[in-house]
Amino acid sequence: MGPDSSQEPQTISQVGEFNLIDRVTAGRHQSPGTLLGPGDDAAVLAAPDGRVVASTDVLVEQVHFRFDWSTPHQVGRKAVAVNLSDINAMGAVPTGLLVGLGCPPDTPASVVDELADGLWEEAQQAGIGIVGGDMVSSPSLTISITALGDLQGREPVTRSGARPGDVVAVAGRLGWSAAGLAVLGRGFRSPVAVVGAHRVPEPPYGAGPQAAVAGATSMVDTSDGLLADLGHIATASKVAVDLRLEQVEVPQRLTEVASALGADARHWVLTGGEDQALIATFPANRPLPPGFREIGVVAEGSGVTIDGKDYEGPTGWEHWR
Repeated sequence: MGPDSSQEPQTISQVGEFNLIDRVTAGRHQSPGTLLGPGDDAAVLAAPDGRVVASTDVLVEQVHFRFDWSTPHQVGRKAVAVNLSDINAMGAVPTGLLVGLGCPPDTPASVVDELADGLWEEAQQAGIGIVGGDMVSSPSLTISITALGDLQGREPVTRSGARPGDVVAVAGRLGWSAAGLAVLGRGFRSPVAVVGAHRVPEPPYGAGPQAAVAGATSMVDTSDGLLADLGHIATASKVAVDLRLEQVEVPQRLTEVASALGADARHWVLTGGEDQALIATFPANRPLPPGFREIGVVAEGSGVTIDGKDYEGPTGWEHWR
């Protein structure tokens, strides 16, 4: 007699699309602003401000994540974190998520279950839920998330508002994800705190709206790296940005890891992406909101410099390069 097939792991093709949707949505908590959640042709969310902030990110297996480095649960959390970080960077508060999932038919249903748990866990940290989405067959596992947010009556904080004389400040961690990626790339799985920073970033949720209330003139999150994302502000605002190197903290833990790997911890801090920290500019002589620390100044001109000098080497992540 052959093995009991009922004990074999189910694949998503065996479970079926609609049963799979039920598995990842049933019994989940939605925020009060969700007027109609999953189960209909479209979701309905309250928009008390009258405007909706929206942002989409796509994560592809072997490009943005690897299951030999991260669990499906961690991938789910990261997928939500990088999207909510964009809402945070506009000075808005998140209201809901739409999730598109593409995966091969032979994907174990348990992978989708764990992925969904991670998506929901990170969403709940921001006080929201997944209000809808779609599931399709795909050659590789792909996650597309649209995050929605509310400005609460404020103007959005864009990349284009920095002015000469403003100070540059950052909230959140820098360089940790890049350090974790370097550790994983060498075949190691520790230090856990450093590797974990790459697997699941920790955006400073709530710091974006606080910065908006405090009068931030521009803001961006560190998806691509500190220098690269400061470059986005400099370009959009038509200004120059000068970092003060002594103000850019290099954590001792990263210095220790870099020493062990023969790497440069300061390079991670300056160019490493995916920490989802917030960079903002504020009028000079105005108190910075909690969690922000000053790292530079805005001046007339163009480009990004460090102590008045150009940085030699790549400044951060860029697709197709």
